[in-house]
Amino acid sequence: MLCLAFTCAALPHPGAAAAEPRTADDTQSTAPRTPQVPAGVTAGVAVFDRQTGTFTEQLNASATFRSASVVKLLLALDFLWNRSPAGIPDADRARLDAMLRSSQDSAANHYWSTYGGPAIADRMITRLGLVDTAPPPAGYEGYWGYTAISARDTVKIYRHILETAPGDVRDFIMQRLRQSTRCASDSFDQHFGIAAAFNRPWAVKQGWSAFSAKGTCGPGSGTSTRTQAGSAAPATEAAGVDLSRPALHTTGTVGTGDRSIVAVLTLHPDGTSYGKAYTDLGRLTRSLKVPGGTAPTGTWYGTWGSDVAVRNDPALGDNLLTRLPAGVEVLVGCQKKGQAVSVPPYTNDWWAYLPQYGGYVTNIYISHPDNQLPDVPLCPEQR
Repeated sequence: MLCLAFTCAALPHPGAAAAEPRTADDTQSTAPRTPQVPAGVTAGVAVFDRQTGTFTEQLNASATFRSASVVKLLLALDFLWNRSPAGIPDADRARLDAMLRSSQDSAANHYWSTYGGPAIADRMITRLGLVDTAPPPAGYEGYWGYTAISARDTVKIYRHILETAPGDVRDFIMQRLRQSTRCASDSFDQHFGIAAAFNRPWAVKQGWSAFSAKGTCGPGSGTSTRTQAGSAAPATEAAGVDLSRPALHTTGTVGTGDRSIVAVLTLHPDGTSYGKAYTDLGRLTRSLKVPGGTAPTGTWYGTWGSDVAVRNDPALGDNLLTRLPAGVEVLVGCQKKGQAVSVPPYTNDWWAYLPQYGGYVTNIYISHPDNQLPDVPLCPEQR
């Protein structure tokens, strides 16, 4: 794709240069039997099949990463340890709902500061028998996102929630993870990894940290930068845990009856965009053997440009659903003709339907040289 620069109020604003077209990745193809880690990515992976009681994937499963928002699972469990969800104050119900569904940082700040900060991590390490988890390092006690965690300890956390915690606590937490919102409270799109690689049922708690771009998720322009405690301190490494490189984690369960527990923790090279990390984590997650998981139908394509609009209909106008992270890979389900869009030197009246977003993007921003994608079916008339 050529370098473009233009301004048009009705169109999303592209990046300075178009990404090279990517080869379409058909999600129906057989997944490799070992994790496929993209170049430059550091990963810790664990997939546990609850039906057989065995791990189907383990890669650097004991390696520690800063937890980012995955630690919110421990914050919720600690608060509910001697409490029934039915009896908690309405204010806490609202905080927990926002923290677990939309990854709200202010709720995490409240629990961290109110209930002992690093002592929360210490309590949960003892209660759950965690072996790699550790509170934030000395000098960073206020940064809950600096809590160290591993993929295998993340599996232990989910096994506790599903198999050991009181039924009402299990149901309270898992219901909210199943209701994860696409747009997090800070306007970042959090339906990456597990949420994009597999059809429902799934439940997720995601984590991200140290991305400089603002969130673009939702019908409005992105205005929020990630301000998670632990993501902005000027540190590089402490106690063997990298505190500076961009982190993106996907954790949760996949399949009927929460058959598989999946934990994929990743670090990316300095300067990696959110869209690039989102794409790399997605490719890694799709390569995993996850019993009970089914891949969504469609073809994966790269996109180019920034603030690319996803619209309710294949036309410009007052129909904006959200905006894509810059350069992210998307699943295309079908395509149809709609309003012609001009982005000099390109004009195209084909639109791609993205089933995971429930909307359309103009094919101009799909990384393929043809106006009509050759391997994507036409959308049915009712779509």
